Amino acid sequence: MTHETIAVELKMRHHPLRDKLLPFILTVIIFSADQLTKNLVVKTIPLYTIGASFFGDLIRIIYVNNFGAAFSMGATMSETFRHIFLAFIPLIVLIVVVVIYFRTAGFTQLQRWALCGVLGGGMGNLFDRFFRVNGVVDFIDIKFFGLFGLERFPTFNIADSSVVVCGFIILVSFFISAKKSGEK
Repeated sequence: MTHETIAVELKMRHHPLRDKLLPFILTVIIFSADQLTKNLVVKTIPLYTIGASFFGDLIRIIYVNNFGAAFSMGATMSETFRHIFLAFIPLIVLIVVVVIYFRTAGFTQLQRWALCGVLGGGMGNLFDRFFRVNGVVDFIDIKFFGLFGLERFPTFNIADSSVVVCGFIILVSFFISAKKSGEK
């Protein structure tokens, strides 16, 4: 065999561990972007103040703290219960997701990348819950034009966006996979 033949054969071999580790690049990118933007907002915009507006007031950057979960759910719970419910339970869920991620061979590459996107977002908000005294930093504020009785959509951050978008991708890909399996 020539060196070229060996090189081609090595490239063609499947590398399952590499295929599983590569999507974690997205986890790192999302976590880093989330924390970088939150730090910029905290350092440059006073709390409960609009720092910038785009397209009139369609999109605003505003610094708010969120002690609850999505849409501030749970913000009125006692501090101890809230910390257990909103920090430790999600931490356990993220650990379970990572274990399932590595033990399951049936995920497509798209599903692996989307799961890593969810992990990056989850880690970004968990970091805030454990290391920011004032809770999760939210700063993206979008006009909602009165839909569902909301003039503005609840303020969110990059981590929230990643969890929602990547979670949606996972759900759609599972439905498509299930449909393809049913057609066989």
